[in-house]
Amino acid sequence: MSETNINLTISYDGTDFSGWQVQNNVRTVQGVIEKALASLHKEHIPLMGAGRTDAGVHAASQNANFFSGIQKMPASRFIPALNRILPQDVRISGAQEVAPDFHARFSAKIRVYRYYIIFGRQPLPYETRYADWVYHEPRLLVLNSYARLLRGELDCSLFACPSDPIFTRGSGSKFRFIHNAYFFIENKSLIFEISANAFFRKMVRSIVGTLLFYEKKDVPLGVFKKILEEGRRENAGPTAVPNGLFLWKVEY
Repeated sequence: MSETNINLTISYDGTDFSGWQVQNNVRTVQGVIEKALASLHKEHIPLMGAGRTDAGVHAASQNANFFSGIQKMPASRFIPALNRILPQDVRISGAQEVAPDFHARFSAKIRVYRYYIIFGRQPLPYETRYADWVYHEPRLLVLNSYARLLRGELDCSLFACPSDPIFTRGSGSKFRFIHNAYFFIENKSLIFEISANAFFRKMVRSIVGTLLFYEKKDVPLGVFKKILEEGRRENAGPTAVPNGLFLWKVEY
């Protein structure tokens, strides 16, 4: 029986999930979607995601693919079929048939993340699910002067979580290619956007926390550049909380 490779576009509120990846005895995004796929197919269907978001992290547009043996079902029909089964904090917004060798993770070229920060006021109750909060008003020009250093092929050791496999397994490159990184203000929120070929565990949150930390300390640009080049993890700032982070989109 021939199978069709289907690429899903997925959004989710990560607040009540223990991350994307399937784990025993906890609720995960991959887990609830695989459960919905099993309900449609009457068998377990593995789902391959473009990235593994951590507990509490959201997605505006995540991608994941699976192989379906359901005959004569257009890819677009998986959108309403899955949304009828899935919980309200996970939605399928797109579905398309792709080549047999397409893999949501390994075929991805660029991943884009956004981090939302409320500043200078107390956040409204519902906002705390989707944004961090800082009391002082960060200086946009200073933050972007730091962020401009995060471009190109870069040793990202400063931002690498000690639990990342490159440390626990002792293998893998500490370099990542960062296409762009910048802060901007929109709807009275400070937003950090970064795009790269790949990320370490908690890397975006570490970058945000570190840049805010050094901006508040008024560290000169030259000093921050040296800290970045030295790549000593102990010089990183506090890792920002997960609720402000969104996997914004994946480009192929």
